[in-house]
Amino acid sequence: MRSKRISLALLALAVASAAVLAAVASAGQPLRETIHVDETAELENFCDVDGMTVGLHRVMDIRVQINTRGRDGFAYFMQHGTRSEVFTFEGTSLTSSTRVNEKDLRITDNGDGTVTVLILATGNSVLYGPNGTAIARQPGQIRFELVIDDGGTPTDGSDDEVLSFEVVKGSTGRSDDFCEAALPAFGIEASR
Repeated sequence: MRSKRISLALLALAVASAAVLAAVASAGQPLRETIHVDETAELENFCDVDGMTVGLHRVMDIRVQINTRGRDGFAYFMQHGTRSEVFTFEGTSLTSSTRVNEKDLRITDNGDGTVTVLILATGNSVLYGPNGTAIARQPGQIRFELVIDDGGTPTDGSDDEVLSFEVVKGSTGRSDDFCEAALPAFGIEASR
């Protein structure tokens, strides 16, 4: 739960589903898909606090669109998503609400079996305290790059592997540290 997490959970889900979706889109037809996730988990060492275990209930709804473009026929992704999370610790609950839009801006063939994808992510994430008041916000946009090994098949995403992730333009908006807000709300001293 770090300040850069505005879209990382949605990105991870989209990358995981990309193999299936890109293979269908490679036929040249635009593809639109909706993904719904409802999961619970326990987060150990929450916000880097040794021994702190927090319950998590997460619901994500993502709409993905894939179109092939350009002479190389690369699959360009665009996704819109929402994520709602409830964090519970010793009877106290905090809620996080996130809306994200992400789209591939540019795909570059690196000539070595890898491609670099420049992605724009915009959105808003808000953490609410136990009484429903906003205690941290992360609006704005970021740009990041993924380097992907295309497995020798540039237009087939089913064998792709993400090799690296790098933020190339940091957040343009307010970037509150959610941990700095969450820990005091849970009654834990914020300095870690």
